[in-house]
Amino acid sequence: MSYLDNEFFLLAVTFGVFFFSKVLQKKTGILLLNPILLTIAILIIFLKMAHISYETYNKGGHLIEFWLKPAVVALGVPLYLQLEAIKKQLVPILLSQLAGCIIGVISVVVIAKLMGAPQEIIYSLAPKSVTTPIAMEVAKTLGGIPSLTAAVVVCVGLLGSIVGVKTLKLTRVGSPIAQGLSLGAAAHAVGTSTAMDISSKYGAYASLGLTLNGIFTALLTPTILRLLGLL
Repeated sequence: MSYLDNEFFLLAVTFGVFFFSKVLQKKTGILLLNPILLTIAILIIFLKMAHISYETYNKGGHLIEFWLKPAVVALGVPLYLQLEAIKKQLVPILLSQLAGCIIGVISVVVIAKLMGAPQEIIYSLAPKSVTTPIAMEVAKTLGGIPSLTAAVVVCVGLLGSIVGVKTLKLTRVGSPIAQGLSLGAAAHAVGTSTAMDISSKYGAYASLGLTLNGIFTALLTPTILRLLGLL
């Protein structure tokens, strides 16, 4: 077996590319050099040039996936540190996330409908702003295409992490709470990761936004589509 087929070698390549991508963005400050986006692009080129199938590459993927669960749980630590502040602002936080969920679903399905997208595509796009496992389950329940939903969720997360903070600053949204909630609600886990790089306070509210938007989207998407006459 070639060393190129070795799951630990491919795992090392993945971590190495991601590490140098983070260093590159930090050195240059160029938003488009997002570490996740850059890593995906470089790995695709590498796998194509080395004639390595995705199935072979993914043999080591479970080793990364294993750490996703404790990483998500770890998001609760900064959230717990901000618990007292969150309690004091619970009502406006819930209302803002509810509004974000409704607007997020309505905007994408209406635009897709106006552009002539079939029902299956509309159902796949509806849960675009929540983390992948929730989005795929919502799409599956609605009759969408889970694999398409997963791809859209990744794109939305990358876009949010690249331009999210800049957009919030340009629109004069200066509150760390508002910025964190917005990143988590609009760009799910990738946005939360970006918020964590800013500070633990940003990260705490981003993880809260991610969680609340996921819950609201899972519960309300069928009702919203039904009210719009799309279900």
